[in-house]
Amino acid sequence: MPMRNLWKGAISFGLVHVPVKLYAATEKKDIKFNYLHEKCKTPIRYERVCPTCETEVPLEEIVRGYEYEKGKYVILRDEDFENIPLETTKTVEIMNFVNLAEIDPIYFDKSYYLAPGDGGQKAYELLKQAMQSSKKVAVAKVVIRSKESLAVLRVYQDAILMETMFYPDEIRATRLMPELDYQVQIHENEVKMATNLVESLTEPFAPEQYQNRYRQALTDLIQSKITGEEVEVAPKAEPGKVVDLMEALKASIQLAKEEKEKARAKEKKKTGKGRKTAKKLTS
Repeated sequence: MPMRNLWKGAISFGLVHVPVKLYAATEKKDIKFNYLHEKCKTPIRYERVCPTCETEVPLEEIVRGYEYEKGKYVILRDEDFENIPLETTKTVEIMNFVNLAEIDPIYFDKSYYLAPGDGGQKAYELLKQAMQSSKKVAVAKVVIRSKESLAVLRVYQDAILMETMFYPDEIRATRLMPELDYQVQIHENEVKMATNLVESLTEPFAPEQYQNRYRQALTDLIQSKITGEEVEVAPKAEPGKVVDLMEALKASIQLAKEEKEKARAKEKKKTGKGRKTAKKLTS
């Protein structure tokens, strides 16, 4: 099913305007539940009720209000947001270009695809190729859902991807966590062992190998309840206390090596089977 675009606008690139359409690049795959009344299994209704009028309020009668004093509101309607005198209301305004490695991932919020709008294919491709050849990403400003956000534009596969970002004052400081105010003594050997463990567990990033195990287990549990089967409960591992940090590091490194050897043997076996199959097909 084709994706539905969220809005149409343009990328402002110097004096060049690139017509684009905005699409959500990600989607949540969480399993959704309804809240039921346990006695009769009826879904619970959440009603929009005005306590003054004592009536349910339809969506078309709900407006957004900003409380500037206790109990006093200024009302803002859709047209007010649309008439804000900012170029970024329907424009992705590129301010400068930077190296992606310079941006800490904590700033990233939500991903969107930008597709070329009507007549914008050439300018879109030009911007895409310019970013690819320079190995730079664009820092921009854009308004989405009545909020102006920082954003980064980069090339992803065959499209331009836009990541909205938090502003620096929206990132909470780590000093607000009192637990970080500690003092410990770390020995050089412990650092070396921990570094060895990191290196033992290092491999190329392959996102397809990561699966949502909790969602799968939850799906299996739901299916078991539907069919009336007994649900097997796995024994919970008791978290043990680390008595000797060095011993724990050594054991972890050994375990990582064994897991890598198992994975190599499995891959070798799989490759061998593939070759035998190919031989049979060609003979």
